[in-house]
Amino acid sequence: MSKFSSPRLHVVDALRGFAIVSIMLLHNIEHFDFYYSPTNLPSWMPGLDKGIWDTLFFLFGGKSYAIFALLFGLTFFIQSDNQEKKGNDFRGRFAWRLLLLLGFGLINSAFYEGDILTIYAILGFALIPVAKLSNKTVFWIALTLMLQPVEWINFSIGMQHPEVKMANPVSWAYFAKAGEYIPGNSIVKTWIGNLTNGKTGVLLWTWEAGRVFQTISIFMLGMLAGRKKLFVSSDTANHFWKITLLLAAIAFVPLFIIKNGVPNWILSEAVRRPLITIVSTWSNLAFMLVLVSVFVIAYERFSGRVLNIFGAFGKMSMSNYIIQSIIGSFIYYGFGLGLYKYTGALYCLLIGTGLAVLQGFFSSWWMKNHKQGPLEGIWHNLTWINSK
Repeated sequence: MSKFSSPRLHVVDALRGFAIVSIMLLHNIEHFDFYYSPTNLPSWMPGLDKGIWDTLFFLFGGKSYAIFALLFGLTFFIQSDNQEKKGNDFRGRFAWRLLLLLGFGLINSAFYEGDILTIYAILGFALIPVAKLSNKTVFWIALTLMLQPVEWINFSIGMQHPEVKMANPVSWAYFAKAGEYIPGNSIVKTWIGNLTNGKTGVLLWTWEAGRVFQTISIFMLGMLAGRKKLFVSSDTANHFWKITLLLAAIAFVPLFIIKNGVPNWILSEAVRRPLITIVSTWSNLAFMLVLVSVFVIAYERFSGRVLNIFGAFGKMSMSNYIIQSIIGSFIYYGFGLGLYKYTGALYCLLIGTGLAVLQGFFSSWWMKNHKQGPLEGIWHNLTWINSK
């Protein structure tokens, strides 16, 4: 029997739970993608708010979603591997599973325009044609995508025409329109706005920020991690994560310095913009690997005694992700409590932490009585419909 089918990879559940909690904290300080700075705060609070904002985005911005992408690719391998051992080809069923995920993502997008489920559902199809390729071939494809080839073309064009004036990213215009419906008291208008204007803006931003190639690349790296059993406890896996931690930490420092220095070093927007996109994706990848390595090493070191607190959360990560969007939009948007007008990062961090604790208790209670989360169960049953 495959090591992936029994026993369960509890470290993966815990890591996924850690990612969803960190995402929740970011969503809260962003007012769930409605950026607004309240003006009625005590004089000492704006500075503290900025410190909290900068710290959380340094730790988790662009990294938590990358952890999710890595585990998405890993899960694809686990399911494919289990079916292959039964003589089945999982790729067709996976395509159907992605369509179901798209449906869940559209429901979530009605409440929160920044939803990633729809993005993963679309980009996940890239795993199907590479599922049977060799490790070496998949690695080189992933590396090529991670290098951001389109942005290097844009960089080359910018070097040839540095004087060209660049327009603002197209996605900005769509995000600006959110002020027409999110502050309002109509939930229907908010749903329509998020699903049309908001979703368009997010898709455009995903391309402009280099997330398309980066996400597909990390999907493939997650699949390779599954093939190499890097999340299965062993001396080889432990050695891999220690080496990865060292190399990723070393790589992150210059990448972070370059990312923050480029705006001051390069005057030409045509050169600066693609270069920032390239270095930002690499910097986020490096720090994501630092987070994953530290988590896996610590989980192994303490036999999961501390970090298993995230396990139940991770087992029902999609349910928790959608639940937090519904609750968060009610807390901050105009159709609900409208707290975006009164809460800076400190207040939002406290709210987000409270919600995470409540969801943690709910997840623990639910998983004691059920095999899967509520939406995970529906997703699983629909995935295997008409299957023997």
